[in-house]
Amino acid sequence: MRSKSLPYSFIVFFVLMCNCVSAQTSFENIIQIDGIAMTADSLRGVPYAVISIKSKNRGVEATYNGVFSVVCYKGDTLEFSSEGFRPKEYIVPATVKGQYFSMIQLMVQDTFYLPETIVKPLPSKEGFTYAFLHWRIPNDQYELARRNTDAYFLKALAYTLPIDGHEAQSRLLQKQANEAVYYGQQPPMNIFNPIAWGQFFEAWKRGDFRTKSNPYINDSNNY
Repeated sequence: MRSKSLPYSFIVFFVLMCNCVSAQTSFENIIQIDGIAMTADSLRGVPYAVISIKSKNRGVEATYNGVFSVVCYKGDTLEFSSEGFRPKEYIVPATVKGQYFSMIQLMVQDTFYLPETIVKPLPSKEGFTYAFLHWRIPNDQYELARRNTDAYFLKALAYTLPIDGHEAQSRLLQKQANEAVYYGQQPPMNIFNPIAWGQFFEAWKRGDFRTKSNPYINDSNNY
């Protein structure tokens, strides 16, 4: 029995060792490349440049500033492309050490021609009315940024949205700090405080308790 089980266990051990060596080798060949795609003449970031790995049908898209991060194997070829720029290729060195690499890829602007566009009117007045009422044209980035930073819109969000975890924690800590002042004694009650009553009457005379329109809520005419 021992003579028969020995070759089988040896084969299993050999296969496991081969898998471990293969996994270690493949991990050492993986590299993460962080970089930026820039214009060659003005050194500005190429917005939303596409970085794809040649012959592997995968890749990433750069940010608005041209910053990208892609994971590939050493020796792969990166293809850089963007509308209005000449495509570029970069071969990742197979001899680079480590698993991280930084690079700057310069791209040259190129003249390109779009196919002819023919603008036609809508078929009828009813078709124009339907398009005007139901078509939704998405806002550009400038309009989105303007609406997201509008002062009235931010005030409305601050007034209507519930508090988050950070604000809830701050309020709890502030409450505990106020209660810690009166540990071991009875906290004062302002109902018997003549100064508080005087402030209350002064506020009542000024009309502080009258119903007022909330300035933080926008009406329907703003948006």
